Amino acid sequence: MSLMKTLGRVAAGVILAKGIGAAMQQRQQGKPGDQISSRNRGSGGLLGELFGNNTTPGAGGNLNDMLGQVLGGGRAGSGSRYGGPHSPGASGGLGGLLDSLTSKARTGGSGSGGLGDLLGQLSGGSKTRSAGAGGGLGDLLGGLLGGAAAGGVAGRLATKDSQPTNDASFGELFNDAVVTKGEPEIAPTPEQNAVAGLMLRAMIQAAKSDGSIDETEKQRLLGKLGDDLDDDERQFIRDQMAAPVDPEALARDVPAGLESQVYLMSLLAIDLDHEDEVRYLGRLAQALKLDRSAVEEIHSQAGVINPSA
Repeated sequence: MSLMKTLGRVAAGVILAKGIGAAMQQRQQGKPGDQISSRNRGSGGLLGELFGNNTTPGAGGNLNDMLGQVLGGGRAGSGSRYGGPHSPGASGGLGGLLDSLTSKARTGGSGSGGLGDLLGQLSGGSKTRSAGAGGGLGDLLGGLLGGAAAGGVAGRLATKDSQPTNDASFGELFNDAVVTKGEPEIAPTPEQNAVAGLMLRAMIQAAKSDGSIDETEKQRLLGKLGDDLDDDERQFIRDQMAAPVDPEALARDVPAGLESQVYLMSLLAIDLDHEDEVRYLGRLAQALKLDRSAVEEIHSQAGVINPSA
């Protein structure tokens, strides 16, 4: 499968397991004060909508379906999130947030130059063209996918189920993959796949930050990805789960203009009920050079209160 499809599956699975699962456990056990809700639910946002509508039995809809609706930005099973060659990008869902952060970074001048402007290739509204398979692209793919995946493996992962050019934004492809639980209708470019791999790294790093991913959970995560993974993909996921928790190392591999997106994906992978998670996010924000206002905006969009504020 493409790394975009893998990201969609992992994003849904990790958020369901780490976030909604914790909230439901609190309610089922009848713990006073609804600790998860009071500490971590914001006013609105992606997780606010999920928690508000779906942590109570009988609230309507299957949790997995609702997760697809919120992360994918529309009615579950409603099909493609691709808006056409003149689309400004994804609207709604996590893909819409990712595209809006990318557009904001482009407007602010981040990511200019190098590899045909990576941010331009991830935004909607214009053709997304691959820069080619050699030289700078190979270096970029190796960086985004982590040092252990550099070289031939990085190239194979990024180009698998990809195409050199498309008219879709990163967020459109992500929303499509989440809602359909499969490959997006429009195949990603190698660059879009590589950024999906970076987001996977960010989510897995964050999910491990409280030290709670044991061998059983690792196998469960791989199992949820199904039998579509090839050897390179399985090894990539295993490598990320085995890698030490190091937000500074992750930040060094983040291209200019993708800092907020990486922080957002990291935030959504944890439930912030452990001090180690809070410290991890603080270190990540500092390493990404995100100021307090940028961090607060991301928390607001996700619907998660910032415990460090």
